[in-house]
Amino acid sequence: MKAAVLHAQEDLRVEDVAEPTPGPGQVKLRNAYAGICGSDLHAYFDPAGAGLDLENPHPVTGSTPPQILGHEFSGTVAEVGEGVEGLAVGDRVAVWPVYSCGECTACRRGSPNVCRTIGFHGLTSHGGGMAEYTTVQAAKCHRLPENVDLKLGALVEPMAVAWHAVDRAPVQAGGSALIAGAGPIGIGLFFALRARGVENIVVSEPSAERRAAIAAVGATNVVDPMTEDLAARVAEATGGDGVDVAYDAAGVGPAVTSSLASLTPGGTVLVVAIHERTMEIHPTAHLVMGETTITGALGQLPADFDAVIEAMSKGLYEVSEAWVSEVSIDEVPEAIADLRAGKRMKVLVRA
Repeated sequence: MKAAVLHAQEDLRVEDVAEPTPGPGQVKLRNAYAGICGSDLHAYFDPAGAGLDLENPHPVTGSTPPQILGHEFSGTVAEVGEGVEGLAVGDRVAVWPVYSCGECTACRRGSPNVCRTIGFHGLTSHGGGMAEYTTVQAAKCHRLPENVDLKLGALVEPMAVAWHAVDRAPVQAGGSALIAGAGPIGIGLFFALRARGVENIVVSEPSAERRAAIAAVGATNVVDPMTEDLAARVAEATGGDGVDVAYDAAGVGPAVTSSLASLTPGGTVLVVAIHERTMEIHPTAHLVMGETTITGALGQLPADFDAVIEAMSKGLYEVSEAWVSEVSIDEVPEAIADLRAGKRMKVLVRA
């Protein structure tokens, strides 16, 4: 079968590999779509910086490169392994891709998304979504209702990242929020906030293409922080109060500092983006004087998958050409280069 396989840093090959067979407790999926994530870019360009060890087996999965990419994906059950119940051939599913140790403090507390030795199907595992087939534990499969298609199904994982972030720092219906960064996670934050009845949302994004993309899905207060006064726009939107929560989906220091300056007293900044550089925060000015909270969110839990799928079934998410494009497996290397250059938004690989 054809697959996009990462062999080493900046060594991604589209090649034929053996078709997998499901073991006990597993299902074999005919993959439909797989999203290219920022984590895939980090894995390709800077695996060490992304926390990937290309030399030693992963402590949970035992996996070593070469690695089929694709941890945001959907598919149809093609074969059921021994002992699997609740899934049948023909079921359409989205896959929660997390592998956790089950023993560390995070796992014991019910937070496998921050397991100290976390792994992902499609990054540190025996297979991934950027291939014609893969096998996964049946327990990782979340069935899609009839009105949620496989393209939306491949977006469940990144949208669940945003849903989890909003759960970590919720805004009450009728409240206000700032989203810094209108990439796929920023758009996911917008959908998740609207699903909770939050309409007063300011979006800060320097890219004209990304501003247009989030406007196309319904955002009405979109600001270019490079040419407009973000603080003034936030003050106008909130009657001078500031927003209840600001979400950093940009991953750059100025997004955090401008978010801090946009908060109401007692407000929260939640960082969901991955930052490549450190930044300075003044504890008194930024934290003490406003009793400000800064927190973070990583990945998602199975419950977030279920919540997003339910919201999708209610029509609260949409796929449009404004922010989602498709490529074939053969085009994955080119798509990764385009994403690195900022030329695309969300790319789905047709498996």
